[in-house]
Amino acid sequence: MSSRPITLVVAAALEALVGLAAAVGGLYSLYTAITGRAGDPVTSAIPLTLIGVGVGALLVFVARGLWQLRDWARTPVVVTQLFMAVVAYYMFTGEQYLFGAVMLGTAVVAAAAVLAPPTTAVLFPGTEEGRR
Repeated sequence: MSSRPITLVVAAALEALVGLAAAVGGLYSLYTAITGRAGDPVTSAIPLTLIGVGVGALLVFVARGLWQLRDWARTPVVVTQLFMAVVAYYMFTGEQYLFGAVMLGTAVVAAAAVLAPPTTAVLFPGTEEGRR
């Protein structure tokens, strides 16, 4: 049996999923540059590719740190979810309701999972579950 609570597993899986989605978005930008669909490949598509793949790699690295029970990984996970909630808000204002709902749902579930008492207890074993 694993020493990881289900809340930590959920948080790490969602963080990795967000990272993979960012990397796929970056690779799609590269695809549009290669196929000639990008408006200006040099000033937009290529930099977006680098940003998407770079951010995706960082988020997967953070998810791996969380999976390995590294306490430093908790803060980047929470910050990621805050940024996703902001982007979800703008998806809603842009009438992209499905994308906004998926992003907001993912952000809420991941943030709740990483801040849950079982996750806190396993990441910070000597702190009495967040010093109630």
